[in-house]
Amino acid sequence: MDFLNPYELPVLDWIRTHVSCPFLDVIMPIITDFCEGGIGWILIAIVLLFFRKTRKTGITMGIALLIGLVLCNLTLKPLVGRMRPFAFNPDIELIIPQPSEYSFPSGHSVSSFEGAFAIYLYHKKWGIPALILAALIALSRLYLYVHYPTDILAGSLLGCLFAWLAYLFVNWCEKIWQKRTQSL
Repeated sequence: MDFLNPYELPVLDWIRTHVSCPFLDVIMPIITDFCEGGIGWILIAIVLLFFRKTRKTGITMGIALLIGLVLCNLTLKPLVGRMRPFAFNPDIELIIPQPSEYSFPSGHSVSSFEGAFAIYLYHKKWGIPALILAALIALSRLYLYVHYPTDILAGSLLGCLFAWLAYLFVNWCEKIWQKRTQSL
């Protein structure tokens, strides 16, 4: 199934025409690569696990990333089956390898906002730069002509939702653990 909002390709074309430049042609693939397969956020989550002060953040990120993988990449993307924008515009020459998965929602946006919002929920000071990085990653997907604006919007909102649900789950588990250990 494919759905195309008639206003989305013109937005991407406007970015291509008015924002595109040689500097961003170098920078945007680097920014987008940070989150290829969610690897940058996975590595951050692993590092956070090593420190007592940030362990809950790392656990929350890990759970959120797993939720996003299952619900978005493995379920929603194939179910919706939205073709990528470059498939509708044969004049576009991509400056990154052509993604093979479907477009909706943006997996880069989901994982970026899962990781960044999880950090923000525990550490506001670190969370703001993380959210800025997540936004840059999401915007890079528009710049690179591999996602529609609604892919990015949905991915960003789902990422925040999954991080929040993981946050609630981790805190609920912690309360149960504390009750059990206090009763021993």
